Amino acid sequence: MAELKLADSKVRELKDVCKKFDYDKSELINVLHQAQSIFGYLPAEVQEVVADELKVNVAHVYGVVTFYSFFTMIPKGRHPVSVCMGTACYVRGAEKVLDEFKHLLNVKVGETTPDGKFSLSSLRCVGACGLAPVVTIGEKVYGRVAAEDVKNILADYS
Repeated sequence: MAELKLADSKVRELKDVCKKFDYDKSELINVLHQAQSIFGYLPAEVQEVVADELKVNVAHVYGVVTFYSFFTMIPKGRHPVSVCMGTACYVRGAEKVLDEFKHLLNVKVGETTPDGKFSLSSLRCVGACGLAPVVTIGEKVYGRVAAEDVKNILADYS
């Protein structure tokens, strides 16, 4: 696999983040959160920069990235779609909603559409059980979603 070439401006921004946290290794999670905001995900090359700047082992950075579900090493789409599969959502038809997203986007859970527009994931609980089934697209929350609603929801992002 070829090495990813990181944009110099983004690398400088990441190094500034490390400096802002005084290169403190105990701030690794905060640095990684900001790194993911800058790059959209945390490929090995970003992890190496963080490890270099904070003077920690790359394996330690990788361990943190893979331990916390918030972090991703796979690029997300511009519109990340998450379908809640918690108990309340599941019993109210979330699986059918997820199946419809998979069908219309032609991706599996964990994948991104070839145009980079959407990525699809499922999660355990959004904390909006009264609105079950719940879908989030970016920061926007959709409640009481039925499979028939998916096409119209996606149309909002065309």
